[in-house]
Amino acid sequence: MKLTCAKPDTLYSVTSVSGDGPQYRRLLDMGFCPGSEVYVAGTAPFGGTVLVSLRGYSVALRESAADMINVEPCHGL
Repeated sequence: MKLTCAKPDTLYSVTSVSGDGPQYRRLLDMGFCPGSEVYVAGTAPFGGTVLVSLRGYSVALRESAADMINVEPCHGL
């Protein structure tokens, strides 16, 4: 599922990052690599941004960037 569809207050694992170009490279540089755990802290009321925590920091992603990240729920926690 896309990160934009993720439920708030839930831990996910990144399965892939799609796309290319500078935005794709920036997401990888920020740590959105396959296998990384991402905590979805919240979303904007009418879309637009997704607030996530990973690797010890928080970041607000635009919907277009969050749409490039595929995740699956972490199990066994």
